Amino acid sequence: MRTLTIGILETGIPPEGYKEIYGSYPDMFRDLLSASDTQLAFNYYPILEGDIPFDPTECDAWLITGSKFGVYEDHPWIAPLSDLVRKAFDADIPVVGICFGHQLVVQALGGKVVKSDKGWSLGVSEYQIKQKPQWMENADDTFAIQAYHQDQVVTLPENTQVLAGSDFCPYAALNIADKVITFQGHPEFSSTYIKALLVNRRDLGLLPVELSNTAINEIETPNQRHQVADWICQFLRSKLA
Repeated sequence: MRTLTIGILETGIPPEGYKEIYGSYPDMFRDLLSASDTQLAFNYYPILEGDIPFDPTECDAWLITGSKFGVYEDHPWIAPLSDLVRKAFDADIPVVGICFGHQLVVQALGGKVVKSDKGWSLGVSEYQIKQKPQWMENADDTFAIQAYHQDQVVTLPENTQVLAGSDFCPYAALNIADKVITFQGHPEFSSTYIKALLVNRRDLGLLPVELSNTAINEIETPNQRHQVADWICQFLRSKLA
């Protein structure tokens, strides 16, 4: 089995002081995915510092992290990052999008993302599986991972298969043309990290108190973050065999 190089496109950073304790978002993905597939290598690209790859063949596959920003906001790195997604898509190079990455991929390929009038989704969230590609054939009928978002996909790109969703988030996992997979939730977030994040953001007045407290109290609810990591690795292996 050959080693696959995944380029992690870092579009967000943890709150001050958290990186030293929990690692960066690329670190979290490296640890999570390496537990599922030991033959992976990782290149980090700090997108917010302007390190945006031009050539989609620079890595075997790409992964876009979460971020505090909205994909519909006017930031100078949104357009070139979207261009990279489209180039990778046209070149049949796999892309994985997580939370912000899920939304950016959708927008780059012709879908639409908005700030949802449903408000925040926080903590362990369960999704019903709608369809199972071959790389998900071991899936049960539902899975749960940590969620932290208020933006949502509302219009899908062409040739998109909805893999999973819920009443709150209908488009929680997508397969776009069997080239791109995305998840609205955060498999990379451990319960300890997201609990610290929720407490921090709640105490700063950035999150609704009651909803945050409920998520914090239920943060140890079992979830399937490692199974989602398995699916991501199985998808990549299926495309890059």
